[in-house]
Amino acid sequence: MKIIQADYIYTPNGYIHHQAVAFSDKIEEIAKVDTLKDTYPDAEIIQMQDHSILYPGFINTHVHLEFSSNKTSLKYGDFMPWLDSVIQHREALVGECDNAVMMQQCQKMMASGVTTFGAISSFGNELEVCEKTPQRVVFFNELIGSNAMYADMLYGDFMERVKASMSCEKSSRISPAIAIHSPYSVHPIILQKAVTVAKQHQLPLSAHFLESKAERIWLEEGKGAFKGFFEKYFNTSTPVSTIQEFMYAFDTHPTHFTHCTQAKQDELDYLAQKGHSIAHCPRSNRYLGCGRLPIENLNLPYTIATDGLSSNDSLSILDELRAILMMHHDIPMNTLALQLIDAITSKASDILGLNCGRIEVGRLADFAIITLDEKPKREEELALWTILHSKKVTQLYIEGERYL
Repeated sequence: MKIIQADYIYTPNGYIHHQAVAFSDKIEEIAKVDTLKDTYPDAEIIQMQDHSILYPGFINTHVHLEFSSNKTSLKYGDFMPWLDSVIQHREALVGECDNAVMMQQCQKMMASGVTTFGAISSFGNELEVCEKTPQRVVFFNELIGSNAMYADMLYGDFMERVKASMSCEKSSRISPAIAIHSPYSVHPIILQKAVTVAKQHQLPLSAHFLESKAERIWLEEGKGAFKGFFEKYFNTSTPVSTIQEFMYAFDTHPTHFTHCTQAKQDELDYLAQKGHSIAHCPRSNRYLGCGRLPIENLNLPYTIATDGLSSNDSLSILDELRAILMMHHDIPMNTLALQLIDAITSKASDILGLNCGRIEVGRLADFAIITLDEKPKREEELALWTILHSKKVTQLYIEGERYL
């Protein structure tokens, strides 16, 4: 048993002070430190530095590790030139991204307070790293393939990867999940099969959706830059799905849609009606010229994610939060800061179906401790100061064990 005391604790009821948390692998009690010492006289006492804030471990819901070796290989500024550069350099980048490179990025995420992340895996190459990292990993096996001729083969490979991740559940902190690449890259027949699997096994489900203007034009009109892309690489000139057909395929299972920067209000309203949610990746959207998701108008839950290093410069969730403060200038800064902390803790844990993300009794003892440089003058600005002034966490715990 351990007892940790910080100046402030972020709870579902907001920030509290003059309290402490008793925990083993789970949170046992929240009370004044003297009360906890009386209840648990043999507990180890952890006294944090002045101006420290105890947060639930942060959750990065959407991460691609397979391109973690990228620095200057891929072209930024517009989605289609970026996609062309991915095709051009994919083999080299994946080859250079060995386990050591991916583990280094897991450690960098931990330094920014990330105790859980959603790994989007196209090939299963990340599975070994995700088994070894101390973090909790929701392992999204990604389905991709729009050519009906190869649909059975691609689906068979996908299911083998799903089964491999399922076999890891008891020996690691991995939980299996399913990701659908996008409406332009997955044939409707195997899409429906994958959704059925997610529903049968109650697995988290994710899908890229309406990320770029080119995607929208292709799905609506069968024209634009994607037409040339598919003719060049896949010898086809017809979309396999429409926007509506793709959305309707997920009606029976809550899905975490990623990006949605080109979604119209009626489409966002439909996603909300069906109980879906969105992973917001602002830096990735900016770097690929995809536009801005208007979170000020969303009526469905959203999380914050870094995406991968194919479209970002770091996997730090703190870097991502600072970018959002600058990008979404229509929302009052303090209001937005509080929403963002909620998005990377309780909202994310609810969407992914995890027993973490909140400091409350019975939750897993995943903690990220932030230490401010000076005593905050106004407690209502704690979330803002956390985002603006924190480049890394002071300490990090996963299931009660300290890792930083």
